[in-house]
Amino acid sequence: MPRMKHLIGLMALLVVVPFMTACSETDGPTVSVDPTTEAMDSLVTVEWLSQHLGDPDLVILDSTVHVVPDGDGSFQSESGRASYDAGHIPTAGFADLMIELSDWENPVEFTAPNPEDFVAAISALGVGDDTRVVIYDSYNSVWAARVWWMLRWVGFDNAAILDGGLAAWTAAGHPLSTEPANRQTGSLSLSLRPELMVDRDEVFASIDNDDVTLIDALPAPQYRGDMAMYARPGHIAGAINVPVTSLTDEGLYRSNEELNDLFSSDRATRTITYCGGGIAAASDAFILVRLGFKDVAVYDASLQEWAADPANPMEISE
Repeated sequence: MPRMKHLIGLMALLVVVPFMTACSETDGPTVSVDPTTEAMDSLVTVEWLSQHLGDPDLVILDSTVHVVPDGDGSFQSESGRASYDAGHIPTAGFADLMIELSDWENPVEFTAPNPEDFVAAISALGVGDDTRVVIYDSYNSVWAARVWWMLRWVGFDNAAILDGGLAAWTAAGHPLSTEPANRQTGSLSLSLRPELMVDRDEVFASIDNDDVTLIDALPAPQYRGDMAMYARPGHIAGAINVPVTSLTDEGLYRSNEELNDLFSSDRATRTITYCGGGIAAASDAFILVRLGFKDVAVYDASLQEWAADPANPMEISE
């Protein structure tokens, strides 16, 4: 059953930041695809999705997780299944990051399950080697990015995020459905890329390694140490800060030019993103891949694990 757990810094931020919809910029990263082809970019518009809604090989997944105040100043994560049942993009299935797509027995919230379990769970939603997948959520695409990254982790690349998510879909006047998805179980092969998910030891070893860039995706106040969302304030020693909220403007990802300005490191270098529990980090990682970075990984346990152990060095910015 769903867990009610401790504060997650990114999620608290998402609760208080309003998400609006707007038309994406013409020079942005969203690519318009000819509806007569089967090609699909890794970021698609609501217009593209509406044109392809009936494609038999297209699997749509709602990956929403809600974050609600706990009454004591903290926040709790709740499955988005109830809101999915109340209305979702037609034909979409529900990808439950609280249960099926996480190791919910792990004390670190949203830890990735073992690869075989993930493949079985995502296959049960209709994902197979011969499908295309579009993922969306109700919170600035961070949850969708997490599912997108785990699909990439197990070797599946034909997936996209819906730019602007459910809010952009409804703002464009497109309908919602209460009908459950009706897809047969897919057959997804496992071709694991273990280098896409890293643990504490690899992050620790990277601190003094000039060939690795660490990127903190959390809000600047947490990065600087002005506030403590986790066991200790600040950031992993040597990390730079690219907050997940800087990637979007009114719910849509910013233009390639703007995003390029946020990530100035060498595209060939090893780059590891982290946050509180690997969610915001996945959105940073998604954009890094789109910008041409060749060697990107997510620190899955992130500060939930790192900050809890005093042996792991952290810094506070002046």
